[in-house]
Order: sequence, then C-alpha cells, then structure tokens
Amino acid sequence: MKKIHILGIAGTFMGSLAQLARQMGYAVSGRDHAIYPPMSDQLAQAGIPVETDMDAPLPEDAEIIVGNVMRRDMPVIDQLLSGFYRYRSGPQWLGEELLRDRFVLAVAGTHGKTTTSALLAWILESAGMAPGFLIGGVPANFGVSARLGETPFFVIEADEYDTAFFDKRSKFLHYRPRGVILNNLEFDHADIFPDLAAIERQFAHFLRLVPNRGLVVMADDTPALERVVAQGCWSPIERFGSGTSAAPWRVDGRGIWLDGQQLGDFPPNILGRHNRMNALAALALARFAGVPPEQGLAALATFTGVARRLQNRGTEAGVTVYDDFAHHPTAIIETIAALREQLSDRAGQGRLIVVVDPRSNTMRAGVHAEVLADALEGADLVVFHSPENLPWSPSHALAALGGRARFPSTVDAVLTTVMSLIRPGDVVLVMSNGSFDGLHQRLLDALAATGPV
Repeated sequence: MKKIHILGIAGTFMGSLAQLARQMGYAVSGRDHAIYPPMSDQLAQAGIPVETDMDAPLPEDAEIIVGNVMRRDMPVIDQLLSGFYRYRSGPQWLGEELLRDRFVLAVAGTHGKTTTSALLAWILESAGMAPGFLIGGVPANFGVSARLGETPFFVIEADEYDTAFFDKRSKFLHYRPRGVILNNLEFDHADIFPDLAAIERQFAHFLRLVPNRGLVVMADDTPALERVVAQGCWSPIERFGSGTSAAPWRVDGRGIWLDGQQLGDFPPNILGRHNRMNALAALALARFAGVPPEQGLAALATFTGVARRLQNRGTEAGVTVYDDFAHHPTAIIETIAALREQLSDRAGQGRLIVVVDPRSNTMRAGVHAEVLADALEGADLVVFHSPENLPWSPSHALAALGGRARFPSTVDAVLTTVMSLIRPGDVVLVMSNGSFDGLHQRLLDALAATGPV
C-alpha cells in the first residue's frame, strides 16, 4: 500500500486532500501545529492519524506531501531537505495523482469560491452525475469537504494562494481545468502578492490551461478580470452579472435570464446578491457539464448551505449567533447585506452586532484598513478584536463608527464585551477565517448559562 505523510494536514485543502487519498487506497498520516473542527472531525471519521509534534522524525517509507503553511525555516523542513525523502506539494500531488484523469470544473476568484463550488457540486449531484469534489468548507448537502465521486466530473475550489515554500505559483495552476468560473478579482493575500497586477498574472496563467473546447464563465463588469482575459484566452467565454452587457447569463432582482429569456426566479434559500451571483455562475458551468438550466435551477431550491458561510449556530436567551468566514471588506459588506435581507421580515427584529477577527495575513497587515468603516456601516454595533500586536490601529480606522464600535484586545475580552452589549432579540454575526478560539460556542454557552447581562 502506498503511503503519504502530510505536513500541514489540518488546513482545509490539505485535510480534504488527505480524505481523497484515503479513499484512493493510500495509507495516510499527517501532522500540524493544531487541529480543530470541522477538519479534526472529518479526519477522525476517515481514520487518519494526526500528530501535533511538528519536529518528530519523518516516516522513511512514505512520500511527504508539503502544505503551503510550512515555512523554509521550520526544523521539519530542514529534516525533509537533509534526508532522501520523496516529496511534493499538495496541489502537485493532487494534479498528478487524481485530477489528470478527471473532467475538472474549477471555481476561482477572490470571494465566493467555497459557496459556488458547493452549489455546482450539488447541481451535478441532483442531476445524477455523482461528482467528486474538493471544497474549502463543508457543504451541508454532503457533510464532507471532499470525496472521489463515481464519475469523471470533479469540482474543485481553485485557490490563487501559493503552492508551497518551494513553489510560489498559485495552487490552481496544478488543476488541469476543463471549465472555469472566475467569480470576481480584488487585491488579497498581501503576504504573497505585492499588488493586484501580480494576482492578475496568475489568473492569466490559469486561463492558458483551459482547452479551446472548454469554457470560461466570467463575472461581467469586472475590470481586473477583463485585464486577465486581455492577456490571452483561447476558450469560449460566457459572462454573467446584473448589467445589460452580461451575456448570456443575467440576474435582475431575483429573476434569472438566459439568452434574453427569463429562466425563472432564484428560490428563497439563495440569500443576498453575492449568493445569487454565485448560483448564476454555478448554473452556467453546470450547463457546460451537461445539466439543463431548468434542472439546475430546481436543484438550487434544495441547497442547504456551507458550514461557516452565514451559518446559524444557534439561539439562546433570545439571541441568535451566526458564523461567517468573511475577512475581506467586500465579503463583509455582502455578508451583512445578506443577513439583513434574511432578517428583514422578522417581527420585532433586534440589533445586528458584528464581531470581527482580523486573522488573515492581509487583514492583520492593515491593507484594507481605510475601507473597513464603510464595510461595517451596516452593523448596529461592532466588536473588533484588536490584539496588541496589530501594526495598525482599529480604533483609528473605525473612528467614523463612533460609539458603535468596541475594541477588546483578547478573545476573552471580546466575549465579555459582547455579553455586556446584547439583549434579547439581537443577532450576533461573528466573522473570522479561523477558529476564533471557539467564540461562537462560548457565546452560546454563556447565554444559556446567564442570559444577556
């Protein structure tokens, strides 16, 4: 039996890769600094052992798969390079061992990749096409972030982040796509890319991989994507959006138009403008894979969302807590708007309290600090986690919010602050791309124990 040992196995991509390898018959093990749900649960269910001693000896009889969380200055990497180990990056392994034999449908863009990938996989599943997938979250319809599937179709969330410490190309350049969704493109990953032009160049390389008889589904009225296409595209393009130039796919309110004819309306469970765009793109690429648009639209009505994407974590003492992965100003704006839409018909609606954790490298660097106040304008109250080691001042950046904002410096202080503010009927939206030290459940537990202070 072939063996692989994964460095950085707790990440969404690497943990999903581990599950796929296990399903392919590999003996899989791995290590990471820390591991938490939902990935810890998935790996345990798959019977994949995980250790947290990063400096333990590497197995001599396994190929080492290196995640992009691993840095050159780590002792385990020096151990890897000093020995005679076989090693590859996660994306390279995936492309060479699995995706080379698949009809790959890749979803790329700054925002919405996870939800759009989940929507696309569910449309194919509903059409009886039993796709494989690797998604950067856990779609509720499937309960897992990755599976091999039973047909050649494979849906993958195509991340532009770098591949490994020895391969600084974007991950998606290993994925061999037949069809691609380009949802949007903004500056992000400031720890990797110096500017937006550098990201655009990676996307231009990505488009070179799509066959002439493939398909590029691209958001309309997106200057960065137009610049990408101008660098070269050899495949048909279908544009989607809400503008008059969007063709052949256009959304008007909740209505879906295809080739100038109304296909139907989005079902009520597709909340917010951003999710309607995600669903429109998924319908377009699903049609390329063989799903009639009417059948795809019917499948949307049974889509049940993705963990940590505007996920209702529960209600205690009249306070409802939502969890979302948003960590970029655009995503913050869209998430708040979508939640406002969802709550708009709720009788006696309380306040919306937004809790923000600046965990991503881009957010921690303060790259988008100047637009955060505008992004959070839709909140009634803001609790912004402000650790002392941030190189910028959240209180200064959010000064325009005045007394609506609080700036606790620890997660414990965040919990205390939120508990002091909330009252029955309020909704708390917690936004972080990490575990946030379990704040969501700690808040629900505190509410259950004492109610609002």
